[in-house]
Amino acid sequence: MTKSSPNSLPVSVEFFPPKTPEGVEKLAAVRQQLYAIRPEYCSVTYGAGGSTQDGTIQTVRAILSEGCDAAPHFSCIGASKASVREQLAQFKADGIKRIVALRGDLPSGYGGFGEFKYASDLVAFIREETGSHFQIEVGAYPEMHPQARNPQADLRAYATKVKAGADVAITQYFFNSDAYFRFVEEAEALGATIPVVPGIMPITNSSQLLRFSDACGAEVPRWIRTRLEGFGDDKASIQAFGLDVVTDLCEQLRAGGVPGLHFYTMNQSAPVLALCERLGLIPA
Repeated sequence: MTKSSPNSLPVSVEFFPPKTPEGVEKLAAVRQQLYAIRPEYCSVTYGAGGSTQDGTIQTVRAILSEGCDAAPHFSCIGASKASVREQLAQFKADGIKRIVALRGDLPSGYGGFGEFKYASDLVAFIREETGSHFQIEVGAYPEMHPQARNPQADLRAYATKVKAGADVAITQYFFNSDAYFRFVEEAEALGATIPVVPGIMPITNSSQLLRFSDACGAEVPRWIRTRLEGFGDDKASIQAFGLDVVTDLCEQLRAGGVPGLHFYTMNQSAPVLALCERLGLIPA
């Protein structure tokens, strides 16, 4: 697949693995539509404790077969070094060159961390086992990880991941560009100087967005929350407002020199295509 021209902003997209044959078919169509923006790669999420591992790998293989680079999310919570070593060998056999390395969430009822307590442990292990074979992407939280003790501890944890061997960071979504730029500045002061790609969440459904945001610690500014609540069930107005808000956010980020944009698609193509069209990011 031809990549974006040097004058355009690199973009990437994230999917979650479908759970039904109908979902697999739908996502295949969504991917074909999103290839119009020529993503640098597609990432595929991974359920708590690796609960969607098979679906993740099957989706990554499908993307690779379509000529686009792909990166599985890879969480280490509850894993052993032997199981991670085996999975890395499978990734190599599948032609995977990128990994999104995460600590992950413990599935309910799970007893312990396994041999990896933090994402930095996984990053270090991947580097020890495979050298520079994989490009390792890690998570970043401009508004603080919801489980962090305080912002300073969260920044130190992030810097530890970077020093363990991460190549690029992808952020949790946010709606305040100042939070992103402050995070990058403070991370660089700690020696964490890798590119930080902002994660972008289109606004299409207000109740879903507010629920997700409350769960993951992403702040929805009061003015946005109030406007969304004021639209009630008027989906057209919510989507039009959301497109304006997120386009403006992306323009602020682009003006500030971000290294790319990573879109959380929710396995939908239309919201991302609308954003990229507004931003002039759909190659001719």
